[in-house]
Amino acid sequence: MKKVFTTLLILLGIYSVSSAQKRNTTEFGANIGYNAANIDYSHSDGSNDYKGGFNAGVSLEYYFSDRWGFKGKVIYDQKGWGNASLNFPDGSSVDGATIHLDYITIPLMADWHFGRTRNWYLNFGTYLGFLLNAKESVDNTDLKDGFNNTDFGLALGIGVKFPISNKVKFFIEADGQSGLTDIFKDNPYSSIRNTRSSLNIGFLIPMK
Repeated sequence: MKKVFTTLLILLGIYSVSSAQKRNTTEFGANIGYNAANIDYSHSDGSNDYKGGFNAGVSLEYYFSDRWGFKGKVIYDQKGWGNASLNFPDGSSVDGATIHLDYITIPLMADWHFGRTRNWYLNFGTYLGFLLNAKESVDNTDLKDGFNNTDFGLALGIGVKFPISNKVKFFIEADGQSGLTDIFKDNPYSSIRNTRSSLNIGFLIPMK
């Protein structure tokens, strides 16, 4: 029993040392996740549906201490919404369509690491998205000309890391984005903004 207890203490010590990132170091990450996207606007009648999608990206975090870091990400981000009704400039319309919006999103966030071994983290900041394409599902019509090329908003996330070796950590993360700018060009009505929640998994590797 004593040997088991001693072994456990040694393992916990290794776990603690390998979990906390040292100051003035950089960590690379890669992730993939599931998106649940929709839109938000003040006069919504609640008829819009969430649209499923995925995201995949890479990150780089610089640690100022074992608690604080600055993280930047580059993400391929699928957004949009379902059960949409659209009116086109030529007078035609589409009802019940799913709108597919694909972005390259760049979040810039402060990262606060907490817990005894700093395995938990909370990040918060802003993001800037660049629209790649916009289509509707009924006729696969290209809608990009009707959307703004950029999307700006707030980003928030929480996650936990699990060391799987001396160098590599596995992580699970939940995050969200809330747009602050209108996604449509020349919109005469209330501002229509992107919203997106995601559940992500990935790995982290320290860089020299």
